[in-house]
Amino acid sequence: MKSKQQPQRSRGVFERPKGSGIWWINYYVQRKQKREKVGSRSSALALYKARKTDAWRGIKLPELRTAKLTLSALIEDALVFANAHNQSARDYECKARIVRKAMGSYIASEVTPQDIDAWLSKRKSNATANRYKAFFSLVYREGVRNGKVQINPARQIRQRKEGTGRLRFLSRAEYEELCSVIRDRFPHHLPAFVVSVHTGMRLSEQFSCLWTQVDLGRQIIDLTKTKNGSARVVRLNATALTAIASLRRPGQPRNTRVFPHVRSKRSFDTRSWFKPCLAAAKITGYVWHCNRHTFCSWLAMSGASIKEIQEAAGHKTITMTARYSHLSPAHLQSVVERIVTPDS
Repeated sequence: MKSKQQPQRSRGVFERPKGSGIWWINYYVQRKQKREKVGSRSSALALYKARKTDAWRGIKLPELRTAKLTLSALIEDALVFANAHNQSARDYECKARIVRKAMGSYIASEVTPQDIDAWLSKRKSNATANRYKAFFSLVYREGVRNGKVQINPARQIRQRKEGTGRLRFLSRAEYEELCSVIRDRFPHHLPAFVVSVHTGMRLSEQFSCLWTQVDLGRQIIDLTKTKNGSARVVRLNATALTAIASLRRPGQPRNTRVFPHVRSKRSFDTRSWFKPCLAAAKITGYVWHCNRHTFCSWLAMSGASIKEIQEAAGHKTITMTARYSHLSPAHLQSVVERIVTPDS
């Protein structure tokens, strides 16, 4: 098999970094070294030839100025990419505000791994630090791809070890009590809560859902935009189906949202009504996202396999689903009771 032919080397034209596809030219004018970043190899070859010709003719070359690109400008490009590819855009916008406030004025090419690591060390938890590290990595990855910076300093930062703390989920009794409180205080929000628990949909997936995505006959919801970027189908059990059907109104346009909600500038708002209901039901350590944990944990306790839970929840990797292999103490007790010797 013939090896791939390497491009012929040309004096004064080089690629940096190697394999990046970014080509530079290097030449001398009156014994002063000049370097310019061009782009493609063919463009670099053409510009190098033009610069050498101009120097030979004595034509004054343009002053080369390197713009001092700030981290804030680099972040803007990353947000454009995130919005276009639906990669946690809302979450990244929130992180962008915080990072810009602290480091937005820094010169992007001068930010070191130590600068980023020192800032990450001030986060409240290792999990939060890792999420911001991923954000920095996206920002610089896009910067490198666009030819605005040459390296990604976030790649040199070690991932922090995260705790595996117990995932909070509702017991059946807590679920019934919370349903009762919501029914008394905010009855129009009860279907949204029920569907959240019985489908495991993420908040953004659920509250952006349109009636055009719902097929009551087939008992499914088609999600075209998800957190991990992969479309998936949500299956509706009888409880979720009844809850959604209760929201349907005669003559309702198909392009309207399924669930009533209040949307703030930053996200879909459930806390204004869900938080006081949790307090009334005396349920602590629980937030809306925990409904997803409840869904996965109930499936695990009912005997669903890890693979089945992964597909139902729409997890990208089975590693995410493995967190739900833990079960409630009561269920674990019932498991070990299965091997009790009769009449012992």
